Amino acid sequence: MAIHNDYERSSEGAVRHWEFPYARLENVTPLPSEPFAVLSLLPGTQLTGVVLTIDAVNTIIVGDVTCSMVTLQNIRNVLTYAGNVEATWGPINIGDPIYYDRSATMPADCFLSTSPADNVAGANALFGFAVPGPLAANWDTDIASFPYGAALVASTQRLCVMQVGAGAH
Repeated sequence: MAIHNDYERSSEGAVRHWEFPYARLENVTPLPSEPFAVLSLLPGTQLTGVVLTIDAVNTIIVGDVTCSMVTLQNIRNVLTYAGNVEATWGPINIGDPIYYDRSATMPADCFLSTSPADNVAGANALFGFAVPGPLAANWDTDIASFPYGAALVASTQRLCVMQVGAGAH
């Protein structure tokens, strides 16, 4: 059997789907297509991914933790908190880091933000990076739509995120 050179390998790598019990997740009521973070002894170091399926009977999810997988997600443009209140906001640009935000103040349908710290100054785990995504009308990307959101204005934006996943740290 021959050992192939790097250029002969797949550019996408292996897809990683894994089972996790609800009890080990930051959000213990997960739904398909939502981001998730696995609990960790050290906040900010959690494994993150996207819920593919749920097994409510056995309280287990199958999550995608593939490095560089791109999904469309809701992202809050909060940068900092002052206690339980969002304090500053900014536009989201291509390549900006996106975090799994553990804040209790996040909107119900939003688990990601641009804030590296939650509302009690705990570290948020890096989920991925904002990237251009396809427009609904055609196969072009939304590059011209960046930045999303505005400075000094709180908003939730729907855009693509390239997740860090497993094995990228």
